[in-house]
Amino acid sequence: MEQNVNLTEDAEKIAQEILRKVDAESDYRVLTGFAAKIIAAIAITFSLFQLYTAAFGVLDAMIQRSIHLAFALCLIYLLYPMKKSWPRDRIHPVDVVLAILGAAAPLYIPIFYQELVRRAGTVTTLDYIVGLIGIFLVLEAVRRVVGIPMVIIASGFIVYALVGRSIPGPFAHRGVDLPTLVQHQFYTTEGLFGIPIGVSSTFIFLFILFGAFLEKTGLGQLFIDLANAVAGWAAGGPAKVAVISSALEGTVSGSSVANTAGSGSFTIPMMKRLGYRPEFAGAVEAVASTGGQLMPPIMGAAAFLMADFLGVEYLRIIQAAVIPALLYYFGVWTQVHFEAKKLGLRGMKREELPKFSVIMKERGHLLIPLLAIIYLLVEGYTPMKAALYAIILAIASSMIRKNTRISFYDIVKGLEDGARSALGVVAATACAGIIVGVVTQTGLGLKLGSVLVDLANNNLFLTLIFTMITSLILGMGVPTTANYVITSTIAAPALVLLNVPTLAAHMFAFYFGIIADITPPVALAAFVGAGIAKANPFKTGIEATKLAIAAFLVPYVFVYNPSMLLIDVTAGDIILIVITSIIGIIGVGSAVSGYFLTHQSFLERIIFFVGGLLMVIPGIETDLMGLGLLLLGYLIQRRKAKK
Repeated sequence: MEQNVNLTEDAEKIAQEILRKVDAESDYRVLTGFAAKIIAAIAITFSLFQLYTAAFGVLDAMIQRSIHLAFALCLIYLLYPMKKSWPRDRIHPVDVVLAILGAAAPLYIPIFYQELVRRAGTVTTLDYIVGLIGIFLVLEAVRRVVGIPMVIIASGFIVYALVGRSIPGPFAHRGVDLPTLVQHQFYTTEGLFGIPIGVSSTFIFLFILFGAFLEKTGLGQLFIDLANAVAGWAAGGPAKVAVISSALEGTVSGSSVANTAGSGSFTIPMMKRLGYRPEFAGAVEAVASTGGQLMPPIMGAAAFLMADFLGVEYLRIIQAAVIPALLYYFGVWTQVHFEAKKLGLRGMKREELPKFSVIMKERGHLLIPLLAIIYLLVEGYTPMKAALYAIILAIASSMIRKNTRISFYDIVKGLEDGARSALGVVAATACAGIIVGVVTQTGLGLKLGSVLVDLANNNLFLTLIFTMITSLILGMGVPTTANYVITSTIAAPALVLLNVPTLAAHMFAFYFGIIADITPPVALAAFVGAGIAKANPFKTGIEATKLAIAAFLVPYVFVYNPSMLLIDVTAGDIILIVITSIIGIIGVGSAVSGYFLTHQSFLERIIFFVGGLLMVIPGIETDLMGLGLLLLGYLIQRRKAKK
């Protein structure tokens, strides 16, 4: 038990050191005094506005979304300085002016809403100026919060809209003048105030707020303790703990980077102490945390957008995601197990670990809101209502026992933290709306879809490869939400043209947008894991890619066999595809790690890899060939192990 305490203390020290480094390197202002109180008041009001509309009804789309954006822009300009060289302990006067404009430009819409409706698309000079300022302020906010790559992409789309008539070839269009572009982007629900920010202004914000309150109740530590109790004693226990705890944390967090930093500060030191290489330890946590966006019931923000884009209930997205998410984590678990066996790593002693029954007795009630949200979604409640009731339950359930009770200050702080956490998503969705607006206004989506299909010569596999590469490249510079928006409007239509079910096409783009976070050369989650593990970032990214091999295979499976997404499926189909995929992932995982019953030779690794790949590919013939190869590999391994 003493070692357990030391591990916790070490983890807390590491976490504090990481936070200090992040504060030192980030652009985020750390304010005190009156300025801090003003910002806290704005953030709390932002959260209360969202809770009010969730409880009593959402406002008209343009009004709801513009007020949502006004709060976000105001906070972004007050919290993020224009230049890194500007002091972070006070607000620069320029940013005060921009914060006021950031609130005023979107609020122009609700203030003059009736007049704008009566004019029905006719833009006055004042409308034009306000809209132009609003678009510029969104791009600048994105630069500060998300990064310059997304601004470059959005700006490229705007330029394309303006000069389209001068572009030769299949991408030419009739062209759009600047006033028409501004009107489409700022005064309709087809551009900046389109579906992405519409989803952000309703249930995405509430789920982020839900996560903030769950953090206050101590649910994250509960997940880690439960994972320790379940798997801490097994071979390579701490690594398996990382997989389980990050999967659980992923159910309430849509950020792979935040997940890695949060649970990684505990799990990575434990993995290193057990004997795992630093690069492997950092990669395990990064891959496990990234998968959280794929894990129902609360997936990343892009999953909510998918539901809106496809016009289906969010519950349908959850159902489709269950089997792929479980296979993803099974793949990670498999490689962790083989690596532990290869290195001869054992788990922690049972007496050093917390007892499952004790944990559940003392803190099990903290799981009530998470179970409730699943129940509410299954019962047909909207995601927004489900999140609202879950927030109330999170606060109420914490009061059951004294050791988990949160104070009034914690509740108020939860409102503030939730609003702050949502700023990046609001900025990204607003910017993504600009991109979608250009795509719809110019017809670029269909053009690119046709070009992709022609380039692949109507070959589905090549089109999938092109879509995957596009998603991974975009993932280097834009967050998952924006990545999905772009690929779903550009690449997914190409897949649909080749008779891929719409849900499978969107899920394919969604998957690769997420695993871009662990794919070099820019793998943000892997780099955070490397920082905690004190490992080489690029090598950690390579390890993460190997660990996530299942994530690269599963999307191809559900495109070729939509049964995995529960599309036109029978119980027999599900059982068959799950069993063959599990066997295939074990084969591929053992080949990547180079170990099954004992160390594998190069030839044995090829046998296991090809056999596993054939098992994953749908079809009776490929399954039989794969099974034969894996059986051959097993017999060779068994003979070697006996010797």
